[in-house]
Amino acid sequence: MREDVDGEIVRLLGDGELTVAFITRFLMERGFDVTRQFVERRLRVLVSEGVVESFYTNGNGRKHYRLAR
Repeated sequence: MREDVDGEIVRLLGDGELTVAFITRFLMERGFDVTRQFVERRLRVLVSEGVVESFYTNGNGRKHYRLAR
């Protein structure tokens, strides 16, 4: 399951940058039974592996994610 979710997160971020809320919503629309907390944990793993990078934008306090360059 984790590999499937990780792969789908990478595919979603291939289209641009997203917040945890949007990633969770899009995963649920695609049939994955995930929570925001689960998605945040998987994103932390992907960030530590260097696949994804996180950043803040617009000063709204929400962390955004995108594929690492």
